[in-house]
Amino acid sequence: MVGKQLAGLALSAVLLAGCAGDAQPVAKFDYMEYRATGEERATPDGQFRNPVLPGFHPDPSLVRVGEDFYLVTSTFAWFPGLPIFHSRDLVNWQLVGHAIDREGQVDFTGLGINRGLFAPAITHDGEKFWILNTCIECGDNFAITAEDPAGPWSDPAWLPFGGIDPSLFFDAEESGGDGSAWIVYNDAPPGEPLYDGHRALWLQRFDPEAKALVGEPILLVNGGVNLAEQPVWAEGPHIYKLDGWYYLLAAEGGTADQHSQTIYRSRDVTGPYEPGPINPILTQRDMPADRPDRVEATGHADIVQLDDGTWWGTFLATRPFEGQSTLMGRETFLLPVRWENGWPLFLNAGEAVPPLVDRPNLPASPGTDWRQFRDDFDGEEMLPDWIGLRTPGPWSVLELNGAGELEVMPGADTAGSLGQPAFTGIRLRHHDAEVTTQLDFAPEGEGDFAGLLAFMDEAHFLAFGIEGTGAGRDIVARLRSDAEQDDRGEVVARTTLEGEGAVELRLAIRSGVAELAYRAAGSQGWLELALGMNVEPLASVHAGLFTGVVIGPYAVRGEGPN
Repeated sequence: MVGKQLAGLALSAVLLAGCAGDAQPVAKFDYMEYRATGEERATPDGQFRNPVLPGFHPDPSLVRVGEDFYLVTSTFAWFPGLPIFHSRDLVNWQLVGHAIDREGQVDFTGLGINRGLFAPAITHDGEKFWILNTCIECGDNFAITAEDPAGPWSDPAWLPFGGIDPSLFFDAEESGGDGSAWIVYNDAPPGEPLYDGHRALWLQRFDPEAKALVGEPILLVNGGVNLAEQPVWAEGPHIYKLDGWYYLLAAEGGTADQHSQTIYRSRDVTGPYEPGPINPILTQRDMPADRPDRVEATGHADIVQLDDGTWWGTFLATRPFEGQSTLMGRETFLLPVRWENGWPLFLNAGEAVPPLVDRPNLPASPGTDWRQFRDDFDGEEMLPDWIGLRTPGPWSVLELNGAGELEVMPGADTAGSLGQPAFTGIRLRHHDAEVTTQLDFAPEGEGDFAGLLAFMDEAHFLAFGIEGTGAGRDIVARLRSDAEQDDRGEVVARTTLEGEGAVELRLAIRSGVAELAYRAAGSQGWLELALGMNVEPLASVHAGLFTGVVIGPYAVRGEGPN
């Protein structure tokens, strides 16, 4: 059944070059299950808990069309890219598709996982949906469109301007505008940068019919709220119109613990824009590290108005287990936005993101049970949560075999390479979680490996599974926490696997500690391979901050003695 789908997408079920004719062991995964193991905290009626999209879901952008809300987040060099979520209450979200879901749209070949698709922005022109996005090191800025946000989305229309984080604003006639369209984006400042991180926000007119730029770029903001204070990384801009004012919302301070959200306004879309009397309007910097339910790195927001006149905003933030360390990366949060004297405000200075929030005045929407996930691989397609590294093709074989198994043929590319590892996974969503699977794998040679991979980036991952010794099988854990280490990971635990046949694997994560256990399929007691393993080195703070851990089936061919 070669050609069955990963996340609903057709795979190129072909061998990597050079594999033809070689003996190839096949790893057969019977199921994979994810389960949150931390205490489930009660949520009172009429309230919700953040994050609304747990796990690696950064740079949220949302749009309202009638009673429906749609949201998209960054995916960098993961595929499929740009997940589209739907909700009617802003709290409960369901994945409905991906905007980048087929070969030929973009090409991530050879890219580090922190490259690729940055900060998408979704909007609607009254007839169709638009996403503007930047593909770092793979084509720069582009626009795609769709009649249905679930897809299909068009191939990219590449746009000839630099910088990142483009957002499309339609100055609608029903709101008193002239019907024009504008792209606001981050780019280098005029002249030489005055300091590291000095950026600017620019505006350029856009012709939606031709998907072409019009005229010259217009400088809106140089540096940030106060150039004298050397603000860094003004980015993620969006424009809104309300009561005759054009509001410019932008992030500032970088995406780590100094992250923040700022606001400006103007009577004309082209400016000049003045900063609001309170800036930033959202940040968690300079706050006590011992505060309860600590949230960090808030910013990169988008806002929307409801029929009752209230405003709400999504933004990214992190939930560190210590310092700035989190394995989940940046997640999507939701808060109300209040208006004071014509200016929006998320939180007062020094006000912590609250653990509980009153729900929007909207009927409850179907949602997703983020605390558990299981795929028994018994359908015609895998569940849509799965993502893989870079663009498909050539892939090692990953296919549903029709017998309730995912077959993964080990490839030549390791998790530490910039190639196409035989791997697919789901996002880690909780500090405390367990992933289990059943694996049947008979290695052909020394170093042949199949098991679970917990992947942050090429230099930060944990591989746990069955490895061939040349004379039998071992249960092995390999950890990579530095780019100078073996690209298969360094062995941190190993034991002989007695007998033949399928094995169950259990990877438990408790904040920055992992526990690894295994057993023969069908047996009762778990055998411990490793307890108290330090996996804090996999935290996003060590890996560029952009992504989060993704866990799932993985296989790689051996290279002889290690």
